[in-house]
Amino acid sequence: MKNTKLMLGLAVIALGFTACKDEKAVEAEKKVDTYVMYVDSLGNVTAEDARENWEGIEATYQLRSGDAQAALANMKDNAAAQERLDAANAKYEALKAKIQAEKEAEQPTADVTVSSKQQLRNALFGQGKVGDDMSFAWVNKDNIHSVYQQFIHTAEDNKDSYSREDWDEIKLMYEALDSRKNTVEKEGLSSEDNRKIAGLKFKFAPMLKVNRMGAKSAEMKEAKE
Repeated sequence: MKNTKLMLGLAVIALGFTACKDEKAVEAEKKVDTYVMYVDSLGNVTAEDARENWEGIEATYQLRSGDAQAALANMKDNAAAQERLDAANAKYEALKAKIQAEKEAEQPTADVTVSSKQQLRNALFGQGKVGDDMSFAWVNKDNIHSVYQQFIHTAEDNKDSYSREDWDEIKLMYEALDSRKNTVEKEGLSSEDNRKIAGLKFKFAPMLKVNRMGAKSAEMKEAKE
């Protein structure tokens, strides 16, 4: 009798586990369905509405996509569900690319003309690193040595092509970089990098002075002629 009760108890527990698993599988299937239907529903949204509300669409997409992907773990055989998710993902990415292209097309064409001064700064420091705000906050103890290297080697390699205005700008940038170095030294600049920078500066300072003066003299001579 006791054995019979024990067997019945185990059977009830087993049924409970099975029911629990089945419920999780059903719930997981619902989440996948919800995700797929959401992506399908975006096809009924007008392009104008999609562009205006894209941030909300993207946020909802990320939430439901995450739920659906997590739900796969609760499916014993999730191959078919994975295929549905992959198809929905591809459909969404295609829509996203289309909307982004349309939004870019609506934007006014930007003035792509870059001033000679900005071109010089881009060459000395990297594309867009230093703009009109003259901010060097991006220079830190870990990259300042490489910043000096690029700056000085670029100036050396192109010294024969610079005008007086270019050398004036180079001098201004050099002094601004040195000012940033004073701050970086207090933030933990290594003695090794400090030594290497000192060597670069020792070589560059007289070259800057001579070439700047030479460019100025040449300009004055041309003006007289």
